Amino acid sequence: MKLQALWFDRRDRLVFGEAAIEGGVVASLRAVWDEDPPADAPYLLPGLCDIHTHGNSGFDFSDGDFDGLVEMARYLYRHGVTRFCPATVALPEERLLRMCENAKRLHDEPVPGCARLVGINLEGPFLSREKRGAQDAEHLRAPDCALYARLQKAAGGLIKIVCVAPELPGAMAFIRRVSKEARVSLAHTDCDYDTAAAAINAGARHATHLYNAMRPMHHRAPGPVPAAAEDCRVTAELVCDGLHVHPAMVRAAYRLFDRDRLCLVSDAMAACGMGDGEYGLGDRCVFVREGRAALADGTIAGSTATLWDCLKNATAFGIPLADASRMASATPLRAVGERPAPVREGEKANFVLCTDSFELLDVYA
Repeated sequence: MKLQALWFDRRDRLVFGEAAIEGGVVASLRAVWDEDPPADAPYLLPGLCDIHTHGNSGFDFSDGDFDGLVEMARYLYRHGVTRFCPATVALPEERLLRMCENAKRLHDEPVPGCARLVGINLEGPFLSREKRGAQDAEHLRAPDCALYARLQKAAGGLIKIVCVAPELPGAMAFIRRVSKEARVSLAHTDCDYDTAAAAINAGARHATHLYNAMRPMHHRAPGPVPAAAEDCRVTAELVCDGLHVHPAMVRAAYRLFDRDRLCLVSDAMAACGMGDGEYGLGDRCVFVREGRAALADGTIAGSTATLWDCLKNATAFGIPLADASRMASATPLRAVGERPAPVREGEKANFVLCTDSFELLDVYA
């Protein structure tokens, strides 16, 4: 297969030329420097990776239904996501175990036409009551290495991100232990700057949905965001749906973390791809009105956006396309220990085609 398209080269220059795909591999990329690209030339961008998504198309990972997880993966693929990590919420152990088993099954038995499951984001249950957001307080608990080990065993080692509020009893010992085999993330936390810095020193290397469900920044009480930004080993997630984070704070996060440490995520729930109405998130009832998902008390409860929407928003908010594309592909892949798949000769074909207005044309993986 051959196609004419625009792509970013190793120096982030936008290049027009011909790409040849043979046997599922990018066989050649031939740049054309002596002519202007056609007005309708599509963009060739790496396939996206969403490392924090709960659901879509009416299904949720917490449902514990394997067929529903397959439908989620199929929807993701149609919307430009070629790899993903479904995220848990705070639930009883038996339900978390079932979710882990379903994820392992889809990882071990890939389904054609679906995004590839590359890990699990264990968002619950080791979270703060004060910053629990839409998490169910009934199922929150202190960090527990034995519980984590049981879940990791059921998942076949697929748990790649483990969320924890570092101010909880036993959290530092938990971080030191778990960080040896998974990426520990500061999440749903009311911790101050010093506690966040101590957690990072103990092994935490990630921050979940930056700004959301954590103590805000203040010039005399910085909180966890500056602590994460100061350490170049720490990556951070950003929900760029236009509701979770103001565009000015999106730009601020981009400058604080840069494209190699900031991961665009959707934090999507079951209503993604659906209309307004009533949906479930774990044991919580979520009401969607004009695309905004919230509990009955108004607490924001995940997103209804796709990661493709978030990529589009990021560019509209002022982030260069080359950087936004990396923040939705290579950076999250590295955060979960996966090798990025850039659009390069000799690499496996793993890319999307889109127009300059972000109309998705096709997905190749």
